[in-house]
Amino acid sequence: MENIYNKLHTAEILSRIENLSPNSSPQWGKMNVSQMLAHCSAFQDIANGNSFPPRSWLGILIGGFVKSIFYNDKPVPHNMSTIPTILILDDRDFGKEKEILKQKIITFQSNGPENCSSHPHPFFGKFTPEQWGKGIYKHLDHHLRQFGV
Repeated sequence: MENIYNKLHTAEILSRIENLSPNSSPQWGKMNVSQMLAHCSAFQDIANGNSFPPRSWLGILIGGFVKSIFYNDKPVPHNMSTIPTILILDDRDFGKEKEILKQKIITFQSNGPENCSSHPHPFFGKFTPEQWGKGIYKHLDHHLRQFGV
């Protein structure tokens, strides 16, 4: 399974981000490309330990079980619900959001597993550094596939 701590996997994700354009259209979902970049950036803030959304009641009830079936090589299903605090609904600047996201990915990767958040994921709960690395890759891959890259 791919992991954002692997430099080759990070390079692949960054390359795919470069293939986006302001005119990229989603194959599913409601976000435009700029909103998607901002959403992914907000998720990076959680993994980097810069944002601490509370656990959802549903996550507390079933997050651990869902986590046990989420971590595999299968892509994330289309139209899954998202963490409410990182749902982006306002207009964003494509170029700015793209650069911010790339920098956050590079920072996460270069900081290494020992510096990722120890705060629980808002839905899944406690994550190991390895789970954060795999989860970041899987989340980014999901949204990049959403936009055909």
